Amino acid sequence: MRLTVEELITFLIKVTERNERVAPLMDYFALKEERKVKIKDLSSSKRMYVTLLRVFFAHQPTLVLEEPYFYLEEEDRRQFKRILDDLSKEKQILILTSNLEDAMISCDAIYRLNESGFHPLDIRDSEEDKQEVQKQDEANMTLQKISTKRNDKVILFDPPEVDYIESMDGSILVHVGGENYVCALTLTELEQRLLNFGFFRCHRSYIVNLQKVREIITWTKNSYSLRLNTGKDAVVPLSRSKLQELKALLNI
Repeated sequence: MRLTVEELITFLIKVTERNERVAPLMDYFALKEERKVKIKDLSSSKRMYVTLLRVFFAHQPTLVLEEPYFYLEEEDRRQFKRILDDLSKEKQILILTSNLEDAMISCDAIYRLNESGFHPLDIRDSEEDKQEVQKQDEANMTLQKISTKRNDKVILFDPPEVDYIESMDGSILVHVGGENYVCALTLTELEQRLLNFGFFRCHRSYIVNLQKVREIITWTKNSYSLRLNTGKDAVVPLSRSKLQELKALLNI
């Protein structure tokens, strides 16, 4: 902690006998401006870069990071993700986070933990999104309520109340105000019924209320997500194949 960034990199190069140079590493790990700053005096975000720097020199095949994006601004998050992508070519990376957006940014596989255990979350993009056809006439859709269940109660929602709808582990979850409710209909059935209410099938596993969309986030040329302006800061994935269709709907 008493070493400066430059001293630390120099030390790591010598102790690992790696064929690396100090200047390119400082630039790559976004630490060039902090080269003379001691590790103990770095900001929280820059300390995360130092963590990755140490991992770069380490021989361990697996890296576990807890809330790595917590202190990072959006521009830092992009740089941080680029470094993680490079490290993942040589190491296995496990990220522990309570933020779904952070998981979607960097992870190929996501598991959600609740009281009943681990559950895989389907975030894969698929050309099947393009191939789904509508089986009913849009003009005849007059849905007024969405029927859901919680425990032994049937709960009815007006479509504008719904934030987004998610398919997970074979169940359809309707998200309203930070809570979720089970629905007996399939995503395809809900998509057809909600077309006239401003809903959009943004992903094979998600339908989103476009009135609730605040941001379209581009992480890489193949990685997108939508941030909603709900009571809780919800984020849902956006399929690459759906991006242009969404832009056309929103006139952007």
